[in-house]
Amino acid sequence: MQTRQALAADKAAIIDVLVDTQLFPADMLGDMMEPFLKQHDSGDHWFVHEQGGHGVVGFGYLRPEPLTEGTWNLLAIAVRTEVQGKGIGRSMMAYVEGFLSSDSVLIVETSGTDEFALTREFYSKCGYTREATIRDYWGRGDDKIVFWKRMSD
Repeated sequence: MQTRQALAADKAAIIDVLVDTQLFPADMLGDMMEPFLKQHDSGDHWFVHEQGGHGVVGFGYLRPEPLTEGTWNLLAIAVRTEVQGKGIGRSMMAYVEGFLSSDSVLIVETSGTDEFALTREFYSKCGYTREATIRDYWGRGDDKIVFWKRMSD
């Protein structure tokens, strides 16, 4: 098992994970990844998780928050459904936390719907504090839940 920076060659595998998990529509991926693939100093950071025999089974995307000092936002993290619950998500979060400087802040945003209850539980188990709720953010009855963690904690 290995988590590493994504490469252009990983794009098809990332699409496969997207289709499997339905995290967001796969047709959005090209525009999201383009700055990172064209110039690695874009600030964005895409990463993948490989598992022997299965290839890429997870991916993530984070970027620094504009107009802040040391705050990053984990905008996407997904693991193929058939290997969820096996520690891959935690391994990927450890990679992210190791990638960031020791005094960085990482925020993670997710949905407040019942379908995302396990996701919110996952972030709590990883040591993230539920910091804010923005009601009806994603749509009526679909709140945005923001989790927070300082990397030095």
